[in-house]
Amino acid sequence: MKKYLTLLFLCIISFAKLEAAEAIIVVANTSDKSIQLSRQQVRNLFMGGVIPYNLDAIALPPENQTRVLFNTKVVGLTEARIQSYWAQMRFTGRKRAPKEVDNESSVLEYLENNIDAIGYLPGDISIPDNLTVVYTIR
Repeated sequence: MKKYLTLLFLCIISFAKLEAAEAIIVVANTSDKSIQLSRQQVRNLFMGGVIPYNLDAIALPPENQTRVLFNTKVVGLTEARIQSYWAQMRFTGRKRAPKEVDNESSVLEYLENNIDAIGYLPGDISIPDNLTVVYTIR
């Protein structure tokens, strides 16, 4: 019986960690700490749409798992569709894709050093006090 309880406990802990790993936070370096964005505003921001804030979006590389989750849960498009969209926008000269950085630590560094920058990170990452979580995706 003790073995079964231990196994059950380990399964519950593993599930909780899996949930945390799939959570994504959208973080900004802004002087207005009260900003909270909706899913649609975050989507618009990362797809070149209009929102009421002047924020500079940065993204992770296409092969990054956090980006895959972000695209699935927020943007609602596959990476191929997003790349096609940005190719069309570049070709017509209308919009530019968000700047890409190499990994999550590069996102944090970029956000800390650039006012009005915004990016997404895994939900279990530690955020410095000068940055603001503006949206959480579970």
